[in-house]
Amino acid sequence: MEQAAGSAQDDARSLPGCYRHPDRETGVRCTRCERPVCPECMVSASVGFQCPDCVRGDAGTGHPPAASRPRTIAGGTKAADPRLVTKILIGINIALFLVQQSVGDTFTNRFDLIGHAYAYPLSGVQGIAEGQYYRLLTSMFLHGGIVHILFNMLSLWWIGGPLEAALGRARYLALYFVSGLAGGALTYLIAAPNQPSYGASGAIFGLFGATAVLMRRLNYDMRPVIALLVVNLVITFGVPNIAWEAHIGGLVAGVAVGYAMVHAPREKRTLIQYGACALVLAVVVVLTLVRTAQLT
Repeated sequence: MEQAAGSAQDDARSLPGCYRHPDRETGVRCTRCERPVCPECMVSASVGFQCPDCVRGDAGTGHPPAASRPRTIAGGTKAADPRLVTKILIGINIALFLVQQSVGDTFTNRFDLIGHAYAYPLSGVQGIAEGQYYRLLTSMFLHGGIVHILFNMLSLWWIGGPLEAALGRARYLALYFVSGLAGGALTYLIAAPNQPSYGASGAIFGLFGATAVLMRRLNYDMRPVIALLVVNLVITFGVPNIAWEAHIGGLVAGVAVGYAMVHAPREKRTLIQYGACALVLAVVVVLTLVRTAQLT
């Protein structure tokens, strides 16, 4: 018994030290370069663990296979800057707002969301019913004033940043645009045909919906996000001149796509996630065509 114990102690002392923390003995080695890695340094891979250098492609092996990169809960690749897309979206919104302020109504009237321009007070303006379907997209990046864009951009930063980190860039961007387009399509379908609207609210409400789904999936306390959503819905229906249709359309699309993002089974994850996006876009197309047929 004493000899066995002594042998085990000798084996423990013979363990190598982590290549980044030599004072930490470890029996785990990187499956790519075979360097010893301690628990702090090991990164889960499809088989075993890898060291941080191999994951970044710094160990002389080039970029690692996609399967070996750290993944988000939705299967996206973890990025060095998890808020990059959110920053870019905010930058685009601010840049176009400055253009609006510089050029004036001529620019806004050309790119806002309006169904049919037959009764529009300015001559020469056409709407979606006249074939300008791009307005469903461009209207997502226009705002009606300082308070409007400030509120939306703060919401985008608070909600969008953490959600981007949780989903990954590609999935987050898909969610954002699908939600915004769904909000625009519902507005086009229900609102008065000559009523212009604009703003990122539809896309942001989609992020709200997806955030609620994600928090439920992770068993987090739902009360903060529910309270925030209720406050926003009260503002939506209580304050005049707000396109509630965009908010509701974006919210429903965000919940649907968000559910697919975080609940899809691993073996069919990509197919289900982007299939859900395609399905919502198909609904957007159908609603747009139905309303166009009604107005022409």
